[in-house]
Amino acid sequence: MISLHEGKGARTKRSRDRALLLHLELTGAQPRVWRRLLVRESMWLSRFHEAIQVAFDWFDYQTHSFQFDDLRYGNPLQREDLMVEDDRDVTLATVDLEHRQRGVYQYHFGPGWQVELRLEGIQPLGKGKVYPVCVGGERAAPPEDCGGLEAFHDMLACIQEPHTELGREWLEWLGPEYDPAVCNVEGINKGLRKIGR
Repeated sequence: MISLHEGKGARTKRSRDRALLLHLELTGAQPRVWRRLLVRESMWLSRFHEAIQVAFDWFDYQTHSFQFDDLRYGNPLQREDLMVEDDRDVTLATVDLEHRQRGVYQYHFGPGWQVELRLEGIQPLGKGKVYPVCVGGERAAPPEDCGGLEAFHDMLACIQEPHTELGREWLEWLGPEYDPAVCNVEGINKGLRKIGR
């Protein structure tokens, strides 16, 4: 059931909150595209979804889901072949990443993106520290509207040849700020600070 009040349904009692260090890697991307986020264990999955969107410079135009073993959360959906529970009532603590170690985030079912989530560490919350925060990353993420993984790889090849018609078209579409080799951690953290408020 969808809660009218985000995050009211699955409140769990925990004696302390901790910070999770999570490695997020875009599945199948060559060269590798990854981010490292430090998040509160008490973070709602719906907020974590927002953090992933910011970290990969996507715009939340499409459906999404998280999968942890046989558990699936995201945009609520119930079909014969698929059941996705509402992610607004579930925290990272609830899915117990400490014991699962990993999960998968899917964005846009179809020619979309899959991000592998891996727990790298657990630490006490830093005094006065704002969460979530990006503490590392490599390369720019693919634009979400570029057509999926195969099209992303084609795009990377085309922009290496800016004198060709396809190269010019891609570069014009991407704009002058897009540099596939750069992960703008500072820009990501600027966006993440809005989520943390």
